[in-house]
Amino acid sequence: PGPESLETMPMNRCRLALLTALITAGAAHPALAQRAELSAPVTDVRYTVSFDEASARARTVKVSMSFVTSGAAPVVLSLPAWTPGAYEITYFAKWVTSFAATGDGKPVAWDKVDYDTWRIRTNGAKSVVVSFDYRADTLDNAMAWAKPDFLLFNGTNLFLYPEGASFDRPATVIARAPDAWKIATGMTAVTTAPRTFSAANYHDLVDMPFFVGRFDIDSAMISERWVRFATYPAGSVQGANRALVWDQLKKIIPAEVAVFRDAPWKTYTVMQIADSSYGGGSGLEHQNSHVDVVAWGAIGDPGLGSLYAHEIFHSWNVKRLRPSELWPYQYAQEQPTAWLWMSEGITDYYADLAEVRGGAIDSTQFLEATVGKINQVNDATPVALEDASLSTWIHPVDGTGYLYYPKGSLAGLMLDVMIRDASDNRKSLDDVMRGLYDESYKQGKGFTGEQWWRAVSAAAGGKSFTDFNARFIDGREPYPWATLLPLAGIRVVAEHQPRIGVTTVADSSGVLVTGVADGSTAAKAGVLAGDVLLAVGEIAVTDESFGAKFRASFGEKQGAPLAIKVRRAGRPLTLNGSVELSTSLRLEINGSASAKAARIRAGILHGTTGK
Repeated sequence: PGPESLETMPMNRCRLALLTALITAGAAHPALAQRAELSAPVTDVRYTVSFDEASARARTVKVSMSFVTSGAAPVVLSLPAWTPGAYEITYFAKWVTSFAATGDGKPVAWDKVDYDTWRIRTNGAKSVVVSFDYRADTLDNAMAWAKPDFLLFNGTNLFLYPEGASFDRPATVIARAPDAWKIATGMTAVTTAPRTFSAANYHDLVDMPFFVGRFDIDSAMISERWVRFATYPAGSVQGANRALVWDQLKKIIPAEVAVFRDAPWKTYTVMQIADSSYGGGSGLEHQNSHVDVVAWGAIGDPGLGSLYAHEIFHSWNVKRLRPSELWPYQYAQEQPTAWLWMSEGITDYYADLAEVRGGAIDSTQFLEATVGKINQVNDATPVALEDASLSTWIHPVDGTGYLYYPKGSLAGLMLDVMIRDASDNRKSLDDVMRGLYDESYKQGKGFTGEQWWRAVSAAAGGKSFTDFNARFIDGREPYPWATLLPLAGIRVVAEHQPRIGVTTVADSSGVLVTGVADGSTAAKAGVLAGDVLLAVGEIAVTDESFGAKFRASFGEKQGAPLAIKVRRAGRPLTLNGSVELSTSLRLEINGSASAKAARIRAGILHGTTGK
């Protein structure tokens, strides 16, 4: 909805093992230096999460962890500093209050080792319980968020772990909530105890978020697996809108399963929150579920299919098939990798492929999504994919921190075309992904850069990708679309179009401006994030033909006056700017392509190989 629809709703913000190396090298990482003290062993670990109407009003979750220990050594417990998939240090301990500890039913002493680590002096007690309140007031996929009738929490928010102990220890979670409230999670239910769940290890424990409260949930069998769709608030996705989501999932999931020839979960849960305070839509992946947070205006938008496809594909790519730097996960500090362009960007490419291969979108829409990414990358500050992957942890101010999504997606397309061209369409990027999945994840390890490029080269019949890597992955050269896309029977057309320079999302207030590009027409006219966009020239932004009318009216008028009408703080305002033309690309099917190029194009769109 609204102008420049390719910019309106950034759906994929997926949020994203230096420990041994740092210790071996004697590196002075401040957090690690403070955590030299290891915990006494603990067994029989049980977590209890309590949430009811009273705690909901206070937006607080009550948490306890019980365990058995022995001897006089302290038990040292930490909360994670980040959530895998959300590549930023958060320090969840900041939301902890009212920390307390008892041993054999009596209070025991404790102190802090550092900002997110507690040392419990058990004084010889065997049965120990630590408890705290956790403030659940942050609407974010990686956080905990409470409403009067609902709670989202991630395991990384609440579940302490003993310092220095193996993560390969089982645990039990008990969820206490009003009987009328529902619980949804990917964790395995304990059949002998109500509202009790088990995890085989800490990695599983913190990778299965919970919905608790009043929400809708239904299920369907897809690819011989049960898929569940949980939505809050109750009633937020009904009727035709809910049917649309199920139609998309039934098309997307089989197309993704076909890439790996493996559905790696017994059940998969799509967990979605809609809230009027949120702009656009975002998702965070987990091994058998994902959490989406979307604006109310996104409900019923077919564009959400791209978000679902992206996050579900992550259940293979990054939750299982992931770079060696992220294997295994460590939770106390950053785990930077230069390979997020593969984990996130190529996931984004496969989200598009899953939609077109499954029939959720057609080939024209696939090309529109692709060219939208091309134009986005062309308009951005040049950055190497490896650099963007590393820099995302610090959120660089030049806007390159998340560019590995669209640019990495385009790198995936380039590699797919090159592999298919070199192998006469007998091999594809699918073979690379499936082969690495078998070679690394199924062998219990992450993949290395050498493994990746070896697999790509093998699929391409031995073709070297050293130059490709130097120019387009580690380098900043523009991608050669004019010569590469014709190999797939796709024609590249350059166009000069007027550009406003805003990102928007439709919500109950109208078309809300969520971002203004530096130096753009909108920026020079004084448009601000938070404005409600009403009209450009005399064309209402709610007009279904806005894009076509805008291009027809201003496509050849560089520098012409342009009035932009907005509503700011409830009052209408007309801002005066001037038309600025930008060069953008358009992609179209080349009906006269060679037979080989046509086969490659069909192979990409339908997931096939061979002549």
